Amino acid sequence: MQAPVVGVLALQGAFALHVRALERLGSVAVEVRTPPELAGVDGLVLPGGESTTMSKLLDANGLFEPVAERLAEGMPALGTCAGMILLAREVLDGRADQRSFGAVDITVRRNAFGRQVDSFEADLEVAGLPEAPVHAVFIRAPVVEDVGPGVEVLAQVDGGRPVACRQGRVLVTSFHPELSPDLRVHELFLRELAA
Repeated sequence: MQAPVVGVLALQGAFALHVRALERLGSVAVEVRTPPELAGVDGLVLPGGESTTMSKLLDANGLFEPVAERLAEGMPALGTCAGMILLAREVLDGRADQRSFGAVDITVRRNAFGRQVDSFEADLEVAGLPEAPVHAVFIRAPVVEDVGPGVEVLAQVDGGRPVACRQGRVLVTSFHPELSPDLRVHELFLRELAA
């Protein structure tokens, strides 16, 4: 059986680190910048970066509608930080023209933990990853303010603020798993891809 091909949205942000993490796990990872590149993947990682810039680049590269169609068809996706914002149903504190895919029934608040200088790290218990805690890096991170009935909260900080969620085959995190040598979040996503 052929290994699934994982696309990493490569318009802006920390996409190269996701490619490296996926390759370390033995996956075929390709950078996605165009609709034909998207057509060849089985799942998609939407990395951290600047969500409004990424939204504009998705439109400029003719990718917004193709990604939306693939997500609606059930394509597995992993969104980290800005990727979580792009996959959310509703975005608070975003630009009026900012679009998101609505692939996960959550409301997120951009930069919920403050500015760059307020970035932090935390050890998280993540549902589905019963081993040692996941060391999570938060950089100008969003937080989930509201969760729809079909969403599973996988991890929380600050007494219950969701920072990792899953709905169907879409997994989102406020933090940057690509900045850690711990590959278990990527493994969790690859399990969704293989299911």
